[in-house]
Amino acid sequence: MAFSATFWGVRGTIPCPSSTHMRFGGNTSCVEVTAGDHTIILDCGTGFRALGKDLISRTTRRATILLSHFHLDHIAGFPFFQPAYKPDFSFRIMAGRFNACPDIRSVLATQMDPPLFPVPMRTMRADLTFEDFRPGDTLTLDGGLTVRTAVLNHPDGACGYRIDHEGHSLAYVTDTEHVPDAPDRNILELIDGADLVIYDATYTEKEFACKAGWGHSTWVEGIKLCQSAGARRLALFHHEPDHDDTGMEEIEAEAQSVWSSVFAAREGETVTLE
Repeated sequence: MAFSATFWGVRGTIPCPSSTHMRFGGNTSCVEVTAGDHTIILDCGTGFRALGKDLISRTTRRATILLSHFHLDHIAGFPFFQPAYKPDFSFRIMAGRFNACPDIRSVLATQMDPPLFPVPMRTMRADLTFEDFRPGDTLTLDGGLTVRTAVLNHPDGACGYRIDHEGHSLAYVTDTEHVPDAPDRNILELIDGADLVIYDATYTEKEFACKAGWGHSTWVEGIKLCQSAGARRLALFHHEPDHDDTGMEEIEAEAQSVWSSVFAAREGETVTLE
């Protein structure tokens, strides 16, 4: 049965609604995964809004939403997700809970409270359930689909995911900061043999040298990890806002000169795992 990933938002940090960012996209993180009868949504960045409009036109009425973490660029689309306001939709919303971090429902509700937003979360009429878990746990979704999780190196904590379906696998690894010359064992185990790895490639090597502690990685590290773990393909993700279309094309070409199995994720693109 079908196993695919559609990119609804590929940008990091802040949306970039500019003519110079159209070919790769300016919306922040949101990826829709279809695994047979299951719909899994990875993060609720501003790309979540367009996904919601598309869902309304389909027969799909149930989905699981997995959040990597609660930084604004990964949850900003939630208040604008039209299906959440309709009673015939049902969403299971899950996120890893780190020490001293509020629960998922509190975080999403707070960004919709005055003075931040005029419409409170209680106006959402869909069936919404909120579940916190311990990062590193294996999750069991409806129908027995399993999702492995891993702790990532990011300020305030972040969680990576691996979805396995009928012999194929997808790993979502954003946001994370690597330690030079010390491959992250959590990531290596999560992406081992994966068909597709979606990886935080926010910075170039030159930029990374000036951004220690900011919580992001590079395409160079992504390739190293994928090759070490025997992953088949790498999607560069969480694009730096200052990387316009021309810059992204240059980054993609340079990465492909090192490894032909890498590409830069583009908003609207669907990748089928087979």
